[in-house]
Parts: sequence; C-alpha cells; structure tokens
Amino acid sequence: MLDPFGRRVSYLRVSVTDRCDLRCVYCMAEDMTFLPKAEVLSLEELDRLCGTFIDLGVEKIRLTGGEPLVRRGVMTLVRNLGARLGPGGLKELTLTTNGTQLAKHAEGLYAAGVRRINVSIDTLDPQKFNAITRWGKLEQVLDGVFAAKAAGLAVKINAVALKGVNEDEYDAMLAWCGEHGCDLTLIETMPMGEINEDRTDQYLPLSLVRERLAKRWTLTETDYVTGGPARYMTVGETGQRLGLITPMTHNFCESCNRVRLTCTGTLYMCLGQDDAADLRRPLRDAAVDDAGLRDAVLEAIGRKPKGHDFIIDRRNRPAVARHMSVTGG
Repeated sequence: MLDPFGRRVSYLRVSVTDRCDLRCVYCMAEDMTFLPKAEVLSLEELDRLCGTFIDLGVEKIRLTGGEPLVRRGVMTLVRNLGARLGPGGLKELTLTTNGTQLAKHAEGLYAAGVRRINVSIDTLDPQKFNAITRWGKLEQVLDGVFAAKAAGLAVKINAVALKGVNEDEYDAMLAWCGEHGCDLTLIETMPMGEINEDRTDQYLPLSLVRERLAKRWTLTETDYVTGGPARYMTVGETGQRLGLITPMTHNFCESCNRVRLTCTGTLYMCLGQDDAADLRRPLRDAAVDDAGLRDAVLEAIGRKPKGHDFIIDRRNRPAVARHMSVTGG
C-alpha cells in the first residue's frame, strides 16, 4: 500500500478498546465517558479487518488501547493474529500496555508469538506514579515487567516527558533500564483531547532532555529502527538503547509508515489530523465482500496526509479533539 506521497504503509496500530484502568493526566480526563458496546467492533470483526490489512501488505501490527489487556477475551485476538506470523503474513505482532494486567498475560503473549512489548511507565517514584496515573500502583506494573522478562519478552519502557513532573528522573530511569535490560523511549506530550490540564505547563522539548542526559551518559546515534517513529541511540554505560519520539520539536512525518484503527472501526491515516475512514460500515454490510473491504482500505490510504500540525500554545486547545486513548497510542 502506497500513500499519495510514495510512503509504503506497512504498520497498523489497532486500538482494541478505548477503556483503561488508569487515568494518566496527559492522556485522559479523570471522568471519562467510554463508548457504548454497540459501537465497538467485536474481536471477530477486528480479526477480519486486521486480516484485510495483512493481505494488503501490512507486516507489523501493534495492539493498543486504552489498555488492550482489559478487553475481555483479547487473548483470542492475539492468538489469531499470532497465527498470521510467518512468510507472506506478519513479520511482527506486538503490544503497548500500561502493565497492570501483564503479570497475568505475559506467558500467553509469548506463546502467541509476541516477542517484544512496550510498557508505559512515566516515573519510578510510587507516589508520583500514583499522581500521574491518578490511581495506579507502581509495584503492580513492575511485577508485570518482571513477569514479561521471565516469559521471554523484550520490554521497552515508554515515558512521556512532563515538565516539572518527571524531568528530574531520566538519569535514574536510564540506570534502572540498564540494570534490568530494558530500552527506554521518551515521548513529547501531544495536544490531543481535553485533559483538564494546561499542556504548556506539561510540554518539555526532548532536545533539551537529550542535552542534559549527554552530560552524564555516552549517547551514540544508531540506525536501529523498530518500524515506529522513535530515533534511537545507544547508551554506552549500559548497552541499552534510548529512543526519542519528538512530534513537536522534530516531526517524523516524512518517513511515516503507519495508520491507526480504532475499536469502532475508524481508520485514522494520521495521528494528528481529523480525517478518517469509517470501515465499520462496509465491515458490517452483508453486501460488501472481502474485495469491497480491501477497496475501502485502499481508498482511505489514498487520503493519507503529508503530516500533522501539532502545536502547543497558551490557547490550550487540542490539535485534535479525540483523546490519545481513542486513537490508540
């Protein structure tokens, strides 16, 4: 699948639910209203749509949420997609999780063919973690990380860089990741959805973070890629990698190979634009066969924009109205 700018779309991020058992301050409002069940695709429908994308050339699928592991029966979908790994199918099936349910599912994920996961941890301070997530318990998440490592999964820690909140912790997080054999990716906060916070108070440019980290750590650029937008460097003192995702200070649109499918069957061709395609309608239309569904996907890919228009300013208006949890991370 080629978009209008000649970029090959080979990576599909699939939000299996908009629900989450945490309420991170940069991602959700505290009092969220979630989707009615009738609007959410069944696991069978998600499986069929994913199969369509695989048939059209998608090689990597990442399951996201909300929190994907809170969806009842989600491991059935994981196993079905895992069966598509191999020649002519998927090259990788992976997952982004907040880690709260990971201890329960780590072995099942590995058995299904998942080999690498991202776990969102913005701080290693238990009290601060509770404040950022509004009610999460760090110990529960770390137990999940260790269970994943024991099951054979490679774990990358994702942390959103928040000014005045966790910006004094990145040295400690790099050291912790080195000790436990995890890569670390830092992410700039993005203006998505109303969150009851001022994003100008949250925003921390990663160019500044890198400058600070380079005073203590030996950071060497690398051409390592995972299919996502992070730019990686090796940390000489630990041997692990540090990734930076910088949608604000240095966008990654020129190499974008991704589209995002929500749990309602809405396909967003760009995280930072509102244009979307309704794939639930053809999916649930008995008169539309597999070829018709493929045509609907290709029509949407033909509208993929050149890039996003993220900006954070004192007007405090989100660039797009939907929360990150709706689109799927």
